[in-house]
Parts: sequence; structure tokens; C-alpha cells
Amino acid sequence: MTLFLENAWSPAPAPDGSWTVTLHNLGEEELANFTLSVTTITRIMPEHDIVGAKVLRRVANYHELAPPEGTRLKAGDTWRFSVSGLNRMPFHRNDAAKTAWITRADGTHLHIQVGDLIQHPDIPSLPPPRLPEGKLTLPFALMPWPNQIDAEAGEAPVILHAADGTSLADRRLMLSVDDLHTRLFPTARKLFQLGEAPGSRGLAFAEDAGLPTEGFRLDFAEQITLSASTEAGRRYGLIALAHMLHGAFNDPQFRFPLSGTIEDAPRYDWRGSHLDVSRHFWSFEEVKRVVDILGWYRMNIFHWHLTDDEGWRAEIRAYPQLTAEGAHRGYDSPGMLPQLGDGPEKAGGYYTQDQMRDLVAHASGLGIEVMPEIETPGHAACVLAALPFLVDPDETPNSYAPVQGYPNNSWNPGVPETFTVLETIIDELCEIFPARYFHIGGDEVAKNAWLESPKARILMQREGLSGTFELQSWFAGRVKKMLNARGKVMVGWNELSHGGGVEPEDTILMAWETPEVGIELARQGYDVIMTPGQAYYMDMVQGPDWLENGAGWAGPVPPEQTYQYEAEGDFPDDLRGHMRGIQSCIWCEHFTTTAWFNDLVFPRLPAIAEAAWTQKENKDWQRFAAQVRLHPTL
Repeated sequence: MTLFLENAWSPAPAPDGSWTVTLHNLGEEELANFTLSVTTITRIMPEHDIVGAKVLRRVANYHELAPPEGTRLKAGDTWRFSVSGLNRMPFHRNDAAKTAWITRADGTHLHIQVGDLIQHPDIPSLPPPRLPEGKLTLPFALMPWPNQIDAEAGEAPVILHAADGTSLADRRLMLSVDDLHTRLFPTARKLFQLGEAPGSRGLAFAEDAGLPTEGFRLDFAEQITLSASTEAGRRYGLIALAHMLHGAFNDPQFRFPLSGTIEDAPRYDWRGSHLDVSRHFWSFEEVKRVVDILGWYRMNIFHWHLTDDEGWRAEIRAYPQLTAEGAHRGYDSPGMLPQLGDGPEKAGGYYTQDQMRDLVAHASGLGIEVMPEIETPGHAACVLAALPFLVDPDETPNSYAPVQGYPNNSWNPGVPETFTVLETIIDELCEIFPARYFHIGGDEVAKNAWLESPKARILMQREGLSGTFELQSWFAGRVKKMLNARGKVMVGWNELSHGGGVEPEDTILMAWETPEVGIELARQGYDVIMTPGQAYYMDMVQGPDWLENGAGWAGPVPPEQTYQYEAEGDFPDDLRGHMRGIQSCIWCEHFTTTAWFNDLVFPRLPAIAEAAWTQKENKDWQRFAAQVRLHPTL
């Protein structure tokens, strides 16, 4: 049966306009006694005006609506309704219904094809190009670009082979980088082998204790010498060689160094990327490939966002309900309804503890630490759906909601079992993740959270706390003690500084709301990772054009803006010691397919990798644009 849904938006009435939906029945049979479900990031608020329909239920991005009583849609008929009272005006063509379906009285579902949101008649046919043609300064394919290079271009060897006397460890390292390249580019030529062959060129390894921990030097002559003080430096030198060989093998504009030197080390110690697997579940193999891509760009932190309102993704053996009830969404799952991009079918997934250990080992082989994130105290709708004993039974329902619209979605510090459960979860995850860092979230708690919970009010009175943010700060302090006792450094989003904040010692905060937030956190004594939405959020649209994909709350973030942004530029000299590094954030509310991922993440992820490694004076946007087309994709 063919059903089609059209979206239109009008700026009236102010401030957020109105959304008009038209459902076309192009099938052969009549529709009666049905409801319409849509997932949309432009949401209908509790206080709204609607003509032609009735809202039956709404949780965050999920809406179920009914047509006027007695509605019968014959073949060729349409049903239209219009609603005002939206959470905000839309930014782009994908800000209205993303998925939709009909549910009949017998419980069966009918898929609906959904059109783009139409705003005005003069939409251009294509958005402008995201990248210029670019211009090379030297004919080498190498990202991130080195901080010191003096090399003459020549022909690439057929392959590089291990020189006589190469240690077993270094031969293994050569083959591990070759295997990384093969995983990312399965049809490409091999880069390294152990024995000499016609047209090959030798690669020797040398120790140089004077080089930085992650630094390396490549001396190009008849035989290439890779010098480093650590395995990390040797690995990064091999990856640099792999980049240049891959470019020379696949694009005639690129050559390979015949002679000269590359000496290099990273700009920042923290070169990270986050991946949200809660809003959209990515398979274990897809997550491993993301880690491979980070390794290819010499990034060293993988921030695994394992939980959010939309799903719990980490197996916890003490609480199997977290994955049995909290890892899947569906029309018939009242605790976990479909969200942005979902259909009615049960969908989701989680990672077993064995898989998580496997990923840690896989990442370690690439020099990457895996930092888990368990969202607290907000963004916990999936937890409360799976473990209802953590809910204060006397708390007023729907008494608060954060910006995403989930009602009463926070771990309640007034419920004693909250900390028992959290400590158990932390214990299990600390056994799996050896990284020094453990991320506890801390963002976007509704400003009136817990105020209508008797248990929370009793706690606030006992501890002398006033308001949500002081209570949140007290909560974070409890969690920090758990982590510190286990030898972990607590990491969180910048809101952890609210309400008095947790102690800066052994705390790292991520500045995501604006760059200015990061500077203020440094003034308060926190170590800071800069990840502002205005430059480093990979879900943001890449241009102002209505036709662009992605979210828009931070404004358009074109690749050049991501590349040119200087995270430490506004930090006073006396605060730069608190600026630990930078990180991309791959939020997946809009990422319903691999194609969406590739469209939004690239070329901005390589741009962040270069900003994290290459000193400001060595960056070049035109050179980057010429090189980045060789990037791997998911």
C-alpha cells in the first residue's frame, strides 16, 4: 500500500510557526480506524493548538496522532492537519517528520514514505560545494600534516620491506599498520612486507631517546630509517609512511619522498573522538571501524557514549534488565518508544562484556584509550524504564523535562539504591576499561529536576542544598569519590561545574556549549577538553542552506570552520596549561544510516585530527582540501 506524508512549515504564528502535515492515500484500499506515528526533532509541546488531529501521546521525538473521529481515507484521499506550539522553528529540510507509519485497529503497521520539509519556493537545487579544489604545497598525501618536513619527491617504491636486523616487535608493528590499511581500504595495494622484493625499498628502525613520547623522525635515503623513543612513535611513523604510499598508489598528484626528513610530534596529548551509540545503535563491527579510522588519523582517545535516554548499550551482569528492557525501542515497548528515525519494529542492541573487552584490545593495538561514558544524572530514561525501583514513587509524574523532552529522566539522588546500582555498574565497567578516564556525563539536567520528589527534598534539607544544580553537584561528588577510589579520573560535560561544582583536582570537563565556557572552566581551575558545538560537533549541518543534512542548534559548521578553529586561541597564556586537547563529538540523533554518517562526519573528522596534531602555523586549508578526498569512510 502506497502512503506518502508531506511536511510544510510556515513562520506564523510567532515565535516558532506552524507545521502542516498531509497524508496521501495512494493505495487501493480505504483507511479507517487508524493512528499516525511520526518521529521528528521539531516536537509538539504540551501546550499547543492543533487543527484536524489529536495528539494521543508524545515522548521526546515520538508522536502518535489520531484523525478526527470517523475519518475514512479512500484511495486518492488526503488527511491534513496543522499544529502550532512547537519546541522551536525548524532549521533544515530534515527537521520535520523523519519516519512515519500507520497503525490499524488490529495492531498492524503500514510504512509511510516521507518527504522533506518544505519552507519556501526559492530553494536552490544544490547546496554549495563543501570543499575547494585545494592546492598542494608538497606532493605528499599525509594527514595530519607534519610539523617539520624537508623532503624531495620521487617515485614510490612497489612496497616497503623490513631491513635486515629488524626486531620481531617492529616487524609485528609493520604488519599491524599494513592490516589497518587493508581493513580501511580492502581493495588497495599492500604497503609493507617482511622480505625484500623487486622494486621494494628497505625500512630500518632506530631508537632515539631524545624524541617526544609520541614523536618520530623519518630519514629518507636508499634505505628509510624510522627513529622514535617509544612504540607509539614508531607506530605513528609507520602510519605516516602508509598515508604517503596509499596516496602515491591511488592518485597521480601524490609522490613519495626520495630524500630528506620528516620530524614530527603531536600538538596536543588529548586527540579524541566521541561516538554516540545510544540514539542510533551501531554494530560492533561498525564501532571497530570507527576506531580504525581514528587510528589512521593518529587520534588517541575513543570516547564511547554507551548510554543516553534512548538506550543502554553496555552489558551489566548484575542488572540484566538494563539491556533486556533498556536497549531496544519499539511501538509496543511503552517504556522505550521509537525515536528519531525509528519505525514501529523493535530495534536496538547492546555490546556484551566480551565485545567491550575486544574493542579495548583492538584500540590498544592502535595506541587508543577507550573511555566509557555512563550518563548521570540526566539522560537516564532508559535506566528508569529498566529499573523502576530507582524512581521515587511519590514524585509528581511529568514534573520536569530537559530540552530533549523526556519526562522525569534523571537518576534520583534521594533514592538510596541509586548509588548502589551506580557503584555496581562502575565496578563492572572498571574491570573492562583500563583507561585512566571515566566519563559520567552531567549535561542537560532540567533546571527543576527532582523538586517534586519527596525523597530528593529530604536529602536537600539534610545536606543543606538549594535547587537542582546544587543537588546535581552533590551527586557528582558522590560519583567522583567512587571513581577516585578505583584510580580513575572523572570526566564530564561542562555542566558539572554548576551548583558549586566538583573539585577540579582529578576532574576533566568538556566544553561543548560555547568556546567561552572552556575558558571560564579553566579560570575555575579545571583541566578542559575543547569540543564546542560551533566547530567540533559532527551532527551539525555543514552549511546554512535549507537542503543541508544535520542539526542546527549551534549554527552551520562548514568543514573550513572546523579546520580553521583554534581551540586555544582565546585562552590567556596563564590558563593554557589547563587546555588538555580537543575532541570531535559524533552525536547520532540524525544518523539513521551509514550514508548519513559519512555525509556529516567527513571531511570534518580529519580536519579535527589535523587540528589536534598540527601546529597552527603549519595548517593550510587549501592543502588539506586537496588531500582529504583520500579519507576512508564507515
